[in-house]
Amino acid sequence: MRSLLLGSKRPSRLVCWCVFSVVVFLLVSLAAVAQKPKTNPLAPKNETPKSETASTGPEQNAKPVHELTQTDLEAFLDGMVPLQLAREDIAGVVIAVVKEGKPFFAKGYGYSDVEKKIRVSPDATLFRPGSISKLFNWTGIMQQVELGKLDLDRDVNDYLDFKIPSTYPKPITLRDIMTHTPGFEETVQELFVPDASDLTPLDQYVKAHLPIRIFPPHTTPAYSNYATTLAGYILQRVSGEPFDEYVEHHIFQPLKMSHSTVHQPLPDALKPLMSNGYDVASEPAKPFEFVEAAPAGSSSITAADMQHFMIAHLQDGRYEGTQILRPETAQLMHSRQFANLPDLNGMALGFYEETRNGHRIIGHAGDTQYFHSDLHLILDAGIGFFISYNSAGKGEISAREAVWHAFLDRYFPYDPPPIPVQTSAAADARLVSGRYMISRRSETTILKVLTVLGESKVSSNPDGTITLDSLKELDGQPKKLQEIGPLMFRAVQEQDRVGFKYDQSGRLVLVTDFPVFVFQRSPWNENSSLHLPLIVSAIVVLVLTLLLWPVGAVLRRHYGQPLNLTPQQRRLRLMVRLACLFDLLFLSGLAVFFTLSEKDIGILSPRFNPLLRTIQIVGWLGVLGTLAALYNAFHSWREQGRWFWSKPADTLIALACFAFMWFVFTWNMLHWSLRY
Repeated sequence: MRSLLLGSKRPSRLVCWCVFSVVVFLLVSLAAVAQKPKTNPLAPKNETPKSETASTGPEQNAKPVHELTQTDLEAFLDGMVPLQLAREDIAGVVIAVVKEGKPFFAKGYGYSDVEKKIRVSPDATLFRPGSISKLFNWTGIMQQVELGKLDLDRDVNDYLDFKIPSTYPKPITLRDIMTHTPGFEETVQELFVPDASDLTPLDQYVKAHLPIRIFPPHTTPAYSNYATTLAGYILQRVSGEPFDEYVEHHIFQPLKMSHSTVHQPLPDALKPLMSNGYDVASEPAKPFEFVEAAPAGSSSITAADMQHFMIAHLQDGRYEGTQILRPETAQLMHSRQFANLPDLNGMALGFYEETRNGHRIIGHAGDTQYFHSDLHLILDAGIGFFISYNSAGKGEISAREAVWHAFLDRYFPYDPPPIPVQTSAAADARLVSGRYMISRRSETTILKVLTVLGESKVSSNPDGTITLDSLKELDGQPKKLQEIGPLMFRAVQEQDRVGFKYDQSGRLVLVTDFPVFVFQRSPWNENSSLHLPLIVSAIVVLVLTLLLWPVGAVLRRHYGQPLNLTPQQRRLRLMVRLACLFDLLFLSGLAVFFTLSEKDIGILSPRFNPLLRTIQIVGWLGVLGTLAALYNAFHSWREQGRWFWSKPADTLIALACFAFMWFVFTWNMLHWSLRY
């Protein structure tokens, strides 16, 4: 979140090392919180667009070099996956494929319990698919639409026993929620809780965690776990069944998904089948994760059961002899409902498009802290692909994406068409360069600070291409994108695409092929290129002020030069140093808090509000100390006999304290409400 620096002569090595250590800790810890998708589980990754090109038509597909057979697929995966697990320090993974309406392939690799050497089984090991669970919720919603109990375009307030405020003229509808365009700001408090005893009923959760609306409905995608949970509550109310019972009775049982549940804690019969979750396989297993926002991601399921669900959707709602959705309903659910740009991927009803290798694909990703999963349906080929890992791994590459892309490239090979020369490329590259903030963000809570730490940067290159720092090669280097049309860019020799458009206010918007959020051009007063250097410089001054405080005392004592100040000047000087201390303690406290929440998201709970409030009180003391610093700098220039260099030093300290105060208030870090 912040950074520090500097040093001075003799003790410079020690001073620089101390300062540098604090810089690295503060900056790296909060930057990691802002950018990792695991900051906000139950969701697709924020930093890297997940799918890569708009459909160019099946006619551009080359003839497959490898026929998709069970034997070839197993040999292919056996040669890739075990090496990946070892390289990334992942305990286990399960992969399941369906083809032509039948289970085609399912296999587990590695361990569900590393210590006990229990191997992953596709039909006897439960994984947590995270936000893929939303698809069960959406399927249930569409069942109620069929029954006439729900209308996709009706004000959702008509189905609730509380009211969502009318912030904008247009009300929120279920179609908005299913396309992630209801306009809510991001909220994460109690998304997960540490224990089953902390779980609250669904009605209490949605009423206690209602976010502020920051976008008009159906205008700006901003992925929302809360909105999904709200839809689950609506499903519960109109069906007359608790959400978990509804999913059990109307989806799992008809599809013969006998080893699947959304209940928390797990039913006794399923507990022995649950895979452990891991950060990395070489470290101890983590406890079971309890998802408070249950409809957004509480399911536990085997890969074999997930095959049944994929088959049902690939066959227009039918599995074996059971129809869980009418064909026309399933087709509506799979059709595009919202698009940021017509040539890029859009949202279906709950599913999102992830077109690649010339095929229109729909699917969903899912992340808890320890489980990371993908589900893909290649509609025109009748292929379903599910993959789930029980470990985060080292994170050097996106493991699941690497396997999925390798699968497509082997069985659906594709060469991107040549990029035509665009005379406007260089000018357009310069036009779109800048910093962009993600639409999935908090605007009114203390989490707003994560926005400045996670802004994406678009840079123009001398050759007329652009780079987007969050779109990277497997080696971690940003990809180059070349203009293929007006404000439309594609990765050189690859399929990733991004586009730019102007919103109603004339603000430039970055659109990727991952349609659940967009990136909006950051205004000057909320731009990381201004704020991060500003707060880094302020911290450098604050740290040096404190470090040189005792150093100066030692030097004065050594050379016999007392500090000739009046009692009032001494008190003022002490107040300024204490203000610097409070500023740094506040920043460090928040850095530690968010770093710990990265390890245990259950910390993001009202139970820890007293700790957050204490940190904020320290911050307020720092803000009040800014007045003392400004007063001290003013009088420093007016007083006769002061050492000349103390005047610019006092001014610099005052400016650093003021920069701290500006940063803190710009990013809501002292917001009175601790609902986030």
